[in-house]
Amino acid sequence: MPVGSIALLIAIVLVYFGLAHRVLDRMRLTDRQALLILLALIVGSFIDFTLLTRPIELMVNVGGAIVPIALAVWLLATADSPTEKVRGTVAIFVTGAAIYALAKIIPPEPTDNPFLDPSYVFAGVAGVVGYLSGRSRRSAFIAGMMGIVLADLAQMTENLIAGIAARTWLGGAGVFDTVILAGLLAVVLAEVVGETAERLVRTGEERSEASRRDPNREGDGTS
Repeated sequence: MPVGSIALLIAIVLVYFGLAHRVLDRMRLTDRQALLILLALIVGSFIDFTLLTRPIELMVNVGGAIVPIALAVWLLATADSPTEKVRGTVAIFVTGAAIYALAKIIPPEPTDNPFLDPSYVFAGVAGVVGYLSGRSRRSAFIAGMMGIVLADLAQMTENLIAGIAARTWLGGAGVFDTVILAGLLAVVLAEVVGETAERLVRTGEERSEASRRDPNREGDGTS
């Protein structure tokens, strides 16, 4: 079973048992919406169709391209503020540019060593860049997934301009794994870092409040 599908199944279990409630709440998603999205990604990964035959052959995987694009549009449209919408959109292009540039350095073809598979490298970079540029859980998730799709579209455009009749498969094969892993990694990073920052802020506020209530507390034990 593809790594991306395994990751989605794990995510489904976490959502079903309520273990991802905090993350979904921050992304303004209900458990039912999250389950439908995850199931759509899994089912869509088995569906391919040919979109173009000339001037290049373009095949599209529903789970690796169509669902992420539709999901990104929906999440951006339902964002809480115009600022988050702009930030999420910018994060997509920043992540896409990073992956496109990385693909010029690292060959996208898989190697014999599964631990050195370029798709994992791309997923890791997309996840990190998606988080750093998106910041929020929602924007990070969108940027992580869509960055990979956008980089594929950029490569297809480059082939068209150069007159290279290469077959392009958006979201297919290992790209599906990369899209899913990038999105999940980005939102996990946003949750871990965000939760850590919030804990530090709460601790600082509690200490400040305690100091205001008892001004002599900080001096206890010093004499």
